[in-house]
Amino acid sequence: MRVVVKVGSSSLTTPDGHLDPEKIGTVVDAVVAVRARGDEAVLVSSGAIAAGLGPLGLPSRPRDLPTQQAAAAVGQRALIAHYSEAFAAAGLIVGQVLLTVDDVSRRSHYRNAYQTFAKLLELGVVPVVNENDTVATSEIRFGDNDRLAALVAHLVHADELILLSDVDGLYTGHPDEPGSRLIETVASDADLEGVDVARVGSAVGTGGMVTKIEAASIATSAGIRVRLTSARHAVDAVEGKPVGTLFLPTGKRRRTRLLWLAHASRTRGRLVLDDGARRAVVERGASLLAAGVVAVEGEFSAGDPVDVVGPDRCVIARGIVNFDSADLPDMLGRSTADLVAEFGPERDREVIHRDDLILMV
Repeated sequence: MRVVVKVGSSSLTTPDGHLDPEKIGTVVDAVVAVRARGDEAVLVSSGAIAAGLGPLGLPSRPRDLPTQQAAAAVGQRALIAHYSEAFAAAGLIVGQVLLTVDDVSRRSHYRNAYQTFAKLLELGVVPVVNENDTVATSEIRFGDNDRLAALVAHLVHADELILLSDVDGLYTGHPDEPGSRLIETVASDADLEGVDVARVGSAVGTGGMVTKIEAASIATSAGIRVRLTSARHAVDAVEGKPVGTLFLPTGKRRRTRLLWLAHASRTRGRLVLDDGARRAVVERGASLLAAGVVAVEGEFSAGDPVDVVGPDRCVIARGIVNFDSADLPDMLGRSTADLVAEFGPERDREVIHRDDLILMV
């Protein structure tokens, strides 16, 4: 069995931004419990920026990107040092894995990420994963580590994702409001109807209940069960005790690359289809050929993710394109045979192969 444990910033730090060794110890105990029973574990940990606030004398999470990156540079070192020491006491080695969206949206990058995780787990290492906040720009961010954790869970073929937060689980309203009740099990979207998830993240984090539900949806749609609870119940959660909220799987595991493409990729441009090509892609699951493309928007290179839109400009799919944007205008509306006759065999391929397409409708 393979388990991914995700913990948020507020569950690791003091109110003034310093790391809390006791809170870290609780999370480490949970991961150690997974390993003690012979299972594998991956830890997705927020807290780099939060851990840098105290040392830098910052009263709260900075809003501007350069200060966030500076705090992450200081805090990430402190964060991994605490984990290394705590896991070493249990005889375990940790390996730091820092990811950006590019690492999981480009074909060669996500293959490298998978191979790294596979080797670390094979060697008995506990991967400690975080977004690479030091270098990530606003355009290439996951947005929140809840989503990152769900995608990592799929990448490593996890059986379960544990989301640790500062609340005990998913409630029908704000936990502090009278009448709010804990939802013990979510089997489908119908169980979420009427649930108020407007609560925002803490002063040191970025997420809230919305991001956790989105992460749970990503994971459960790929066949991974999810348990959401507070960090103080971390050990109980990994031991399968009925704490927090359990999200049951709703779908089957899909190709890892397609899940990355749907949820993690930053598209570089758009291809506009005529109605016939739209129907072929949506209804028949066909590859996208140049004959059905009427316009190209944006600049991109072969291998980049792009949005595929219909005549109404609504996104219908997302895919990995096989040609540079500069090459496509001369190809639009033309058959493959015609393109090969004029340009040669290098044009004898789909604009996007169906194996590199995922529908978004």
